[in-house]
Amino acid sequence: MTKLVRDLVPRLSPGSYVKVDRDTLCSLLEYKLVEEVVEFFSARSMEELADIVEVVEGLAKCFGRSLRDVLELRERKRVARGGFEEGYVLIE
Repeated sequence: MTKLVRDLVPRLSPGSYVKVDRDTLCSLLEYKLVEEVVEFFSARSMEELADIVEVVEGLAKCFGRSLRDVLELRERKRVARGGFEEGYVLIE
């Protein structure tokens, strides 16, 4: 089984680990995002939200960007189209 783990896990937990190349890391981060979202749905916790943000930051780096870039884009979209606080739902 191949599972992406946080960088300090190999030092903290016994097991067999291998370091992957950047392209593989970026692919694994995409799967990790899905894993973390599923865990969030199960736990509904701030800890799981923090894990999602950590993966998003890693994915941003795959695009040669930063979490700050993601947050700036989020803010531009919020100014142009709003957020999700009010709860509007499109009825189709």
